[in-house]
Formats: sequence, C-alpha cells, structure tokens
Amino acid sequence: MSGLRNKPMSREEVAALEVGRTAISPGTARALVLVFLGVIGAVPLLQLGVELRRHPRRLPQPLTVFAIPGAAHRVFERSTGSLVRRIFRANAAALERMKAYEDALDNGSLLTVTLLGPTQEFLLAVFGQGNENVYPGRDRWLFYRPGIDSVSGPGFLDPDQLAKRRNSGNETTPSPHPDPRPAILDFQHQLAARGIRLILVPVPSKATIHPAKFTARFRGNGPAPRNPSFRRFVCEMAAAGIPVFDPEPVLRERKTAHSGGPQYLEADSHWTPGAMTRAARELARFLRRRTDLPPPSLRYRRVSETVSNLGDIARMLQLPPDQQLYPRQSVTVRRTLTAANTLWRPRRDAPVLFLGDSFANIYSKSEMGWGEAGGFVEQLSCFLGLPLDRVTRNDGGAFATREMLSRELARGRDRLAGKRVVVWEFAERELAVGDWKTFPMAVGRPGPRRFLTPNPGRPMTVEGVVREVSPVPLPGTVPYKDHIETIHMVDLRTDAGPLPGAEVLVYMWSMRDGRWTPAAHYREGQRVRLRLRAWSEVAERLESINRSEIDDDDLALELPCWGEEAHR
Repeated sequence: MSGLRNKPMSREEVAALEVGRTAISPGTARALVLVFLGVIGAVPLLQLGVELRRHPRRLPQPLTVFAIPGAAHRVFERSTGSLVRRIFRANAAALERMKAYEDALDNGSLLTVTLLGPTQEFLLAVFGQGNENVYPGRDRWLFYRPGIDSVSGPGFLDPDQLAKRRNSGNETTPSPHPDPRPAILDFQHQLAARGIRLILVPVPSKATIHPAKFTARFRGNGPAPRNPSFRRFVCEMAAAGIPVFDPEPVLRERKTAHSGGPQYLEADSHWTPGAMTRAARELARFLRRRTDLPPPSLRYRRVSETVSNLGDIARMLQLPPDQQLYPRQSVTVRRTLTAANTLWRPRRDAPVLFLGDSFANIYSKSEMGWGEAGGFVEQLSCFLGLPLDRVTRNDGGAFATREMLSRELARGRDRLAGKRVVVWEFAERELAVGDWKTFPMAVGRPGPRRFLTPNPGRPMTVEGVVREVSPVPLPGTVPYKDHIETIHMVDLRTDAGPLPGAEVLVYMWSMRDGRWTPAAHYREGQRVRLRLRAWSEVAERLESINRSEIDDDDLALELPCWGEEAHR
C-alpha cells in the first residue's frame, strides 16, 4: 500500500489537483475582493457625483428608485373598484415607473453618453451596422425600421397577424387595436351624421418608392413593395364609400420622369419638397372630382427658400456631433404666403379640416428643422385656392389627431362646424403597426373650470407637487427630436400664499433636439416651481409636436397650460 502512495502522479492528476484547489493567501483574497467591489461601485458613485454637481437641488436619478413604492401606493389610494383591481393598477404603475427608471439610467449614464456615439460610428463605418431602429441602405441612405417591417412583414389584415398584435400587451403596455377598419368606419359614420365627407391619404413608406436604395435585389420598374393587405384595404374602404387617395403612383411616376431622382430624403423618413408638392397638386384635383367643395376664393403665392438639416433617421443613430458619415442635406422649400405677404395660417372657418402627421408637418413646422409654412397642408390650400383648417401631430397617425379632435369637441369647441370634408393623412406603415383606437366625436358642454388656467397674456408663477407625469420616450428610440410631456400638479402656492384645493395640468418640453430636458426627470412627489402661460398662446406652434398624455379620463376634459421652469 505504501508503494501505491509513493507512486508519482501523472500530469493529468497534477493538473486536476491544481485546478480543483488553488492556494491563495488571506491578504491577496481581501485585496481582490476590494478591487472587485471598487470597480463595481465606481461607476454609480461617479454618476452620483456628476449629477450632484450638475443639479445640486435635484434628487440624483439613481436614487429616484426609492420613490417608486410611494408612487404605487398613491395610485392604489386614488383607484376605485374592487381591492384586486386597485392592487393591479398599483402594480402596473410600479412596473411602468421601474421601466421609466431604467430608461432614465440608460440615457443619462456616463458610459452611454461617452461611448455610445463613437461605438455606433465605428460599427456603421466598418460593418455597416445600424441599431434597433435604423437600417443602413445603399449610397448612404437610411431607412426607419417600422417602415421596412410594414412593407416586408405579413399582411396587416391577416387574422393570425391581427391576433398576434391584439395579444402583444403586457403589464405596462396595453395591447393595441390592430385592425384599422373599425376605427375608420366609426369615424366615417360620425362624420357622415354631420354631412361631412372623409378622405384617406396613406403616404407610402420610403422603401416602397426607393427599394433599390435599400437592397440591390430590386432593380428596374417592377411592382412597388407594399404590405400584402394594402390593396384589400383600399378595396374595402371604397366599398364602404370612403375614397382613398394613394400617392404611390404619383411619386413613382415622378421618380421615373426625373430619371430615378429621389422622392424621399436620404437620411430622413419623409418625402422631398418636390414630391410632397406634386402629391398635394394631385390630391387637390382628387378632392375637386370626388367632393363638393366651394370654388377657389383665395390666391396664395410661394417663395423659395433653401434649408439644410440632418435627417431624423440619422439622429436616431446618436452619432457624435462631428460625424461625417451623414452630412446635412439641403433642399428648396416653397413657403406659402397670403395676399398680405403673411405666412399661411390655418383658419377655423375653412370648409376642409386636415388631420395629419409628420408628413404634413415636415416643411411646415420650424421645430422640425426643414423650414416653415411650406408643408403639405399649405401646398394643398394653395392648389385648392381655399383656406384649410389643420390638426396635426408628428407621431401616432393612427389615433393622435382623432384623439385631439375628440378632446376639443368634448370641451365644447366644435372644430367640425361648417366643415364639408375631412382629409385624414397618415403614414402607410401605421396600417401595420399603429394603434387604431376609436373616439367619440360628440360636442360637449364646457363645465366649470376646476383646474387652474392662466388667462391669455397674464402668465403666473406657481410652486406645486407633481402628482403624475406622462411617459417620456427615450432619445434615439423615436424619429423626432422634440417631445412634450403632461404634468399633473397639486398643492399649489404662489408667492402671495397657498391656493387651497387648486390643481393644474401642464404641458412642458421633455425633449429638445434629441436630449431630455430637466422636466423629463420630474417624478411624483417632487416639488417644482413653474411659470405658466395659457396654452392658447402657443397651441398653433406647438400642438403638432409629439406629445404624451396622462391616461386618466377625468383629466381629458381639463384645460391645460404651458409651463417653463422658474427659478427664484
């Protein structure tokens, strides 16, 4: 037996013994643990230090996690119904705030701010790799992923696809209404009851008009790639008496006439000024043929202006400011002027109401960076020779403008009075990815003013406690650089003293030029000081900016105001 114990071990046995048991001194072990903990803790500590230095009077973002239980408890206390329902609503509120907390950490992280831009630039330049929202195409063209997915995906009217989207919700995100037909038919029925005609204008995706700029597989003048359900949708709308103006043949013909010239911007999701103007001219002819509009009564003139900007898709890549991969693109916009040489403005007494998204705003709203008063609505008004009324919002073409119209009607302001036609423009991709909610279009009676609203021309400064904040998108995840949030405030006071029982609903900038504002970091229970103005003073300029609302029916009828941070 002793001979067996003294037998030399093989290399395999020695290796197994050394791997299975590593000798390390207590001092070395303690040092390694301290180094590991130091590396783990350095990043959040550095983050806390930077935030405290930048905003000494504000709770650092990493610490706002401790406010989530209190916010969920307040939702539980305000909720009505059974105990189970109240618990579920509080749980959903907690999950929503946890998601917002994670997004805020991601967006404000020093590592994200420092490394994201250069890393994305390297991946794009070397490997041609975009991100979760951007597909790089050929010849330095960029494509928005939802537009590609809507064209290449299954038919949006396919029963399996409808069921899949209908069941896609979770605890924090409600399931969308995937089928566009019920919402459109409901809207048409409510308009027809008032003798108003509905016209649909689905604007095709960039990949539909320029597939060869996305992949070399498309060559020549073959059929335009579109969602398999699109033709069926147009036929069903026609059978229901809803005319559909499809700009695709107009844009394709114009591209052919211009030897394949671009009808869409290279690094942006929207059409060029020339393509938009041609579509507006043909839409005016379509309206004259299909509706009973009054004869032309106004003359407008157009003035050319050259503007340059970085496309919305390029901004979503979040490249460094000095990047050269996607330079600014210059275009010529034709601004529309009245006979008095003033910029075109919508008129509430016009016979046509235009509902639209960013395809209508792209050359109309200066906040989008492509000029002012030269957009789709202005060009259509010029070709019709008639004034137009306008309700537009950059995102959510499937529901946003109808929701805006519904709320205005419910507040007692009849935006449909005197209208003969409603033109509803939306991005064609919304048919496949949009949320097609229904909204009542009944005119309500203005109730007593329960919330604080400053009178026009008389701003006021108040302090108050934030009760609830609407969701704010993460910069880089949406194609728009600006966003407005909604804030519900209570426990108000002015410099003259408290305002017992007063509440206020405030719209504020939450994102500017692709960056969160301080208001985007507001949290429930936080006391803030704001300078308030009447929303009517800025509504014409800002109502088309992408905006989120608080999901509370009791707040939908309250008049909002416009707010800006006020400092002592």
